Amino acid sequence: MSDKHEIESLEKILSKLDVKDLESVNKILYGTGCSKLDIPDIQADDLEIQAYKFSCSEEQTRLPRIVRVGLLQNKIPLETWAPVQQQRKALHDLAEKVIESAAKANVNIFCFQEAWTMPFAFCTREKIPWCEYAEDEEKGPTTKFLQNLAAQKNMVIISSILERDEDHNDVLWNTAVVIDNHGYYLGKHRKNHIPRVGDFNESTYYMEGNTGHPVFEVRYYKYY
Repeated sequence: MSDKHEIESLEKILSKLDVKDLESVNKILYGTGCSKLDIPDIQADDLEIQAYKFSCSEEQTRLPRIVRVGLLQNKIPLETWAPVQQQRKALHDLAEKVIESAAKANVNIFCFQEAWTMPFAFCTREKIPWCEYAEDEEKGPTTKFLQNLAAQKNMVIISSILERDEDHNDVLWNTAVVIDNHGYYLGKHRKNHIPRVGDFNESTYYMEGNTGHPVFEVRYYKYY
């Protein structure tokens, strides 16, 4: 038998500290005012759900506004060599399950991890099949899929994809798509800072974005 064991989450590792040390570590990681948030008991297989709240000073003339943000960090459901369409479908199925759970926790804004619709293959410098995951940021299958979920759940969704700019010779971009809580496509932001560290060079796939620093105003906040 292998003596290897699966790495636990950061929260589980930190929970082994005594209370005083844990408070000090949490203050360094999350700042002051961070504490556990009570949410409904959500039964979801293969999902580890953590919830926290950040307090702030009360204002004298305005009531507090509570915004709940959901963040997803996930692994790919299939092996990296699975066909592109199957991999994307499996990730869409995972996203639907996660957003369903987020809606039960009254999440207002949901954010996916970078390039969530594919294996994170940018360190390989290989073009095939990874570039085949690129899609149109507005008319592509992922945005259309998420627009329906956003409208159903009354949730703003930020979706990071590998974009294929079909209007400009199929140039690729690392793009965050903004969908409002009614399911409307609001716009996009293309990644500005491209890592180039040793052999790790994302410019093999895409260059610095050309969208500047757009601001999108939605029901709950302004997204920068």
